[in-house]
Order: sequence, then C-alpha cells, then structure tokens
Amino acid sequence: MTSTVIEKTIFLKASRAEVWAYLTEPDKLAKWFHAPKTPLVEGQPLEMFGTESGDKLIWGEVRVAQAPEYLEYTFTVGPMGDAISTVKWTLNEVSGGTRLHLHHEGLPQGAEAFGLTLALDKGWDDHIGRMRAHLHEDAD
Repeated sequence: MTSTVIEKTIFLKASRAEVWAYLTEPDKLAKWFHAPKTPLVEGQPLEMFGTESGDKLIWGEVRVAQAPEYLEYTFTVGPMGDAISTVKWTLNEVSGGTRLHLHHEGLPQGAEAFGLTLALDKGWDDHIGRMRAHLHEDAD
C-alpha cells in the first residue's frame, strides 16, 4: 500500500525570512495555525496549543530547522493515536517572493483513517490560506 502524503505549494508576496518567521515564531504561528509557547528550534520538542482553548493540539519534535530554507518536524494529533507523521516545509526564493511547499507524510493508512486524512487536508488548506492573508496584509 502506498503511503498517504499531503502536499501543498503556494506563492507568497514575502521574503523567505518573513515566511520563516511565520513558520517558527509563536506570535506569527498564532495568527494562522496554533500557538507554541517557544520558537520552533531544531532538536527541541514541538507543542502547539489552541489559540482560544489553550489545549495542546499538536506535539512532536523539531528535527531540522535550516533558516530560511527548510523546516521539518514530527507531528501528532489526538485522532492519530500513536501514529507519528512528519511535516516538511521547503522555502524557495522566487521573483517577487517565496514559493512555500508543504509535504506531510506518514499519515495513518487504510479506509478507516481516510476521514482523518480529509480533515488534515482541509485543515492545511484553511491554515495556509490564513498564513497567506496575514503575510500579505503585513506586507501592504
């Protein structure tokens, strides 16, 4: 069985350094995703909390943080049980801004897990859309 992978690519009217800040800094992450209490740093635990509830929603470990090019962390949410997936962000400079690519792999397999895959896929769409709106708002 092939593994389930979610991939997204967007273009942002912002420098790689600005996009990197939105991927790693607590105040910026809270605008579009969930709020960690500390910046995302290589080798450190990853814990993200609901911006309204304060509940821990995501946990893992930051495996690689090569500013402003590549960020990788393990990613688990409650509905995944003991499964550990991996999120990889690649930032490429393009004329006028940054191309941001998300690669989320290692998701639970099988028909019973497909609902979770759909929820994560939609969630990434929603979150990335908010990132774009906030980054472009900050740029104007």
